[in-house]
Amino acid sequence: MGIRRTSFWIFIYLALLVMAIFNLIPFFWMVTSSFKSEGEVFSYPATLFPNAPTVYAFSKIWFQEKFIKYFMNSLIVSISTAAFSSMIGAFAAYGFSRFQFKGKTLLMTIFLSSQMIPGVLLVGPYFKMLSYVKLYNTLLGLILSQTTITLPFSIWMLKGYVDTVPVEIDQAAMVDGASRTRTFLMVVLPGILPGLVATIIFAFLLSWGDLLWALCLISAKSKQTLTLGITQLVGEFRTEWSTIMAATVIATMVPAVLYLLLQNFLIKGFTEAAVKG
Repeated sequence: MGIRRTSFWIFIYLALLVMAIFNLIPFFWMVTSSFKSEGEVFSYPATLFPNAPTVYAFSKIWFQEKFIKYFMNSLIVSISTAAFSSMIGAFAAYGFSRFQFKGKTLLMTIFLSSQMIPGVLLVGPYFKMLSYVKLYNTLLGLILSQTTITLPFSIWMLKGYVDTVPVEIDQAAMVDGASRTRTFLMVVLPGILPGLVATIIFAFLLSWGDLLWALCLISAKSKQTLTLGITQLVGEFRTEWSTIMAATVIATMVPAVLYLLLQNFLIKGFTEAAVKG
């Protein structure tokens, strides 16, 4: 039994190692290519490491390709989407958890079912609605559309956390004179902080990596997001792959840093969600 058990775990670790290598190879190639010259990127045979490392691609993308504008647009849209989704989701989750009203179960089911609809099917209706209210080709319109996409998940996830906070805590706070809103902000919200952080990260990453909605709802170059701006680097007759790789490296650094800073909250949030589920 001991040999069989050891063989099993060796197989598991080998499988995990193969999966890790398979997933890390594209990132390795992206990073090394960003430090290569344009000629070396197309050299044959291909080089794993740059022969003469250069940061020319980074300087070019940062100063010559309106990259800063695209970067700031993505930050504005992603941070706003995460803030609206988590804030509205937290209040809605508290309402669904603490109050009984007609159609509550049906409404929660609709929220869950909405996640099963492919986003591409919703682009047309959103385009028509935003055009009607004069929000097409605006960052606000893009923020609102992405908020509505992330909000159902936020409500479902945060409701599970609010359910674990005893109602007696609310009652004790209100007996002491706190309003319902103050009770939620000062008593309940700190207790669901891990879930709130996980929700914020989810909404931010979904918005940061979005291409479909930005492509369909934004047309002006000055309003384009980072993902949309990177696609513009693919030319009709020539594509500078080292520049594209440099832009992609910078774009991936933001979610990577965000994860490193908040990983404890994120892991705790998803772990607790799994236990509660």
